Amino acid sequence: MEATIVKDKIKHYPVLLNEIISVITPQHGGTFIDCTFGQGGYTKKILSYPETKVISLDRDITTQKIAEKIKLKFEDRFLYKNLKFSQISNLKLKNENIKGIIFDLGYSFLQIKDTEKGLSFSSKGELNMKMGLNSFSAKDAINKLDEDSLTKIFKFFGDEIEAKFISRNIVKERKNAIIDTPKLVKIIETTKRKKNFKINNSTKVFQALRIFVNKEISELIFGLINATKVLKKDGVLAVVTFHSLEDKIVKFFFKNLSEKKSISRYLPENDDQNLIFNLNQKKPIIPSEQEVEENPPSRSAKLRYAKKIVDIYDFETNIVNEFSNLLEIEKLGDNL
Repeated sequence: MEATIVKDKIKHYPVLLNEIISVITPQHGGTFIDCTFGQGGYTKKILSYPETKVISLDRDITTQKIAEKIKLKFEDRFLYKNLKFSQISNLKLKNENIKGIIFDLGYSFLQIKDTEKGLSFSSKGELNMKMGLNSFSAKDAINKLDEDSLTKIFKFFGDEIEAKFISRNIVKERKNAIIDTPKLVKIIETTKRKKNFKINNSTKVFQALRIFVNKEISELIFGLINATKVLKKDGVLAVVTFHSLEDKIVKFFFKNLSEKKSISRYLPENDDQNLIFNLNQKKPIIPSEQEVEENPPSRSAKLRYAKKIVDIYDFETNIVNEFSNLLEIEKLGDNL
């Protein structure tokens, strides 16, 4: 995951903000859901348009302090909930005309540098990585899961080619003492035979652990499904991703619900099925050169969006089957 904060450590920079606003068009009014409230960048921008209302979600309870300040200014137009975005359907939205739903899947600079969260390989203390509403930590995963389980996590969630050797050495080293962040970094550094000089050697393993601990695969899949359910006709679903695994899931979901399908390649497309989305453009929107210059972590961001073209709640998608192998890996943490 990439941060959405630049080297200016005081100011928060929501990635692709202008592009997000251009596709959800809050200037026309309506109710919007910010599924990843964070520092409130998208929420505050949407609320700057007078006929809007925003419902913001975040699993990280520390964001509530920022939400309380916004609530003082926009008491009647802003609602904050400490929820995971997969729980969006738990909201009472029967009378709300949801015009836009936003996901920004990046971590903020403040979260990355929060020593208690332990998200970064530069942290000095205990492994944690819990973003909120979690059932286990990175410490639990590293110190309790077997070699095969750790290998799967590092390989499929982090694309780490030396996952097997790193996992083997973790299991070996933890016999002597509980592994914390510095120890894990050292194990990775001494294990990797092919050094990467573009990114820190621990980057992929730490990405994999963050995904695993926070169950980001199922969160994203069911977040997309449930967001689509509550979105109204002509509403827009917009998602900003920061690594290829996230983008692959979002791309598949939008394509799966916007293209006619045939049972066989020898049969014609099925005109009777209901299509859910219209994709105005299939390629993702990426940050401008100016934004990347001002905010280097935005360089890997991709924005995909789709407009809902039917006013239905229930629909069918095979996204769960498509990524069932990743969901099975997530389940390795169920007994921690």
